[in-house]
Amino acid sequence: MNRQSNTYTIIYSIVLVLVVGVVLSVVYQALRPMQVENINNDTKRQILAAARIVPENGESIAELFTQHIKDSYLVDMAGNKADSSVDAFSVNVAAESKKPASERLLPVFECTTDNGLKYIIPVYGAGLWGPIWGYIAFDDNGDTIFGAYFAHQGETPGLGAEIEKPAFRSQFDGKDVFSANGDFTSVAVVKVGKEPQDKAWVHAVSGGTITSQGVQKMLFDSLEPYTTFLKNLSSKANQ
Repeated sequence: MNRQSNTYTIIYSIVLVLVVGVVLSVVYQALRPMQVENINNDTKRQILAAARIVPENGESIAELFTQHIKDSYLVDMAGNKADSSVDAFSVNVAAESKKPASERLLPVFECTTDNGLKYIIPVYGAGLWGPIWGYIAFDDNGDTIFGAYFAHQGETPGLGAEIEKPAFRSQFDGKDVFSANGDFTSVAVVKVGKEPQDKAWVHAVSGGTITSQGVQKMLFDSLEPYTTFLKNLSSKANQ
């Protein structure tokens, strides 16, 4: 075949594309298990961070997760463990957040800490530029927040992105999500001078108003379906 012809050029290009495609596919399949493991380990790190557990001295995230997360399960809006074969860790919280609350799969992770048993709940919402998400760890009274972890996809550095920093997250420690009369109120995220008197609050990120509002809405929308479950924990703790 004439190597200078258009036919040769087209055939050569097609063969080259096919070969490169096959090679890339093989490489992708070979690396996929490692990618999945890395994604899972990052999720485990975030869950543990909500309970203030951070790996040290080269500790394995996977081993630390196994050591501290003693149980995980799904609950329904009635506060009962759901009869489901779905693994709580595998639940796509982003997809579930788009469903009516009554239809959601609601994961719970039980975590042992030096400060007792904590119940960790995932949260998901929207910031200014994209999704925000995180995990909230509750004391065994089902009311008081022990720790919080937040992350984002594309919030502005120095502004909305500050929600992932300890200075913002640590404000949630010790906040109650129920009022004195037992109503679910969540936690308000407000500007300085706008602190409410009837619910727990934290100060918003300076210059990150929309992201801060997103965190407030995310907490309310994500935690409200767990209201009965959390109240059941409170009842159990008071027995």
